[in-house]
Amino acid sequence: YFDNISIDLIYGIPGLTNEMWRKNIQTALNLGIPHISSYALTVEPKTALQKLIQTGKIATPKDEVAQEHFEILVQMLTENGFVHYELSNFGKPNYFSKNNSSYWLGKKYIGIGPSAHSYNGTSRSWNVANNILYLKSIAENKLPSEIEVLSRQDVYNEYIMTGLRTIWGVSLNRIEAEFGIKFLDYLLRQVAKFIADDLLSIADNVLKTTRKGKFLADGIAADLFFE
Repeated sequence: YFDNISIDLIYGIPGLTNEMWRKNIQTALNLGIPHISSYALTVEPKTALQKLIQTGKIATPKDEVAQEHFEILVQMLTENGFVHYELSNFGKPNYFSKNNSSYWLGKKYIGIGPSAHSYNGTSRSWNVANNILYLKSIAENKLPSEIEVLSRQDVYNEYIMTGLRTIWGVSLNRIEAEFGIKFLDYLLRQVAKFIADDLLSIADNVLKTTRKGKFLADGIAADLFFE
């Protein structure tokens, strides 16, 4: 018996009514699941699902349906004690994902084993996926990984993307301290229109999405990227 588990729920599925979606969420609540990740259905290229849609056997997923499902999800889970701590993640207090939270907060981490990823604040590396090649590199005392060195602009853009998806938001103090006044001034100019449209807000020098802006977080972040 495990009491610390997480499940994934997919919404925006063609044919999934609001009532059916509510029942799915209620089932998870009845099971006492302490952490739920939920994502809108994505149609990937060259998949069976894409083929079924192209041949008219399944309807094309609609953004407005996905948004309705998302709003139902947020309402039901928050009413039942879940914290909506990241755009796609909900957890009871003390049940947030430690691994993913470190990534979203821009913390450093080390990945061990085939395909594992690491981040040291300025570069990202990933180990080879092939088990034999991984073991061969270790035996030869070589690092079995490839490295991508990140520019200050890359790190800034990633922080904007991940920060806006979380309850912790984007710290304007951190932007100035780590990236400089040039990046901060740019960000403040870019956010003005979103604040006017009630999609973003600033409180205690932290930039966050509003309830209205949550579902649009990724699109908003893209407009705030430094180019």
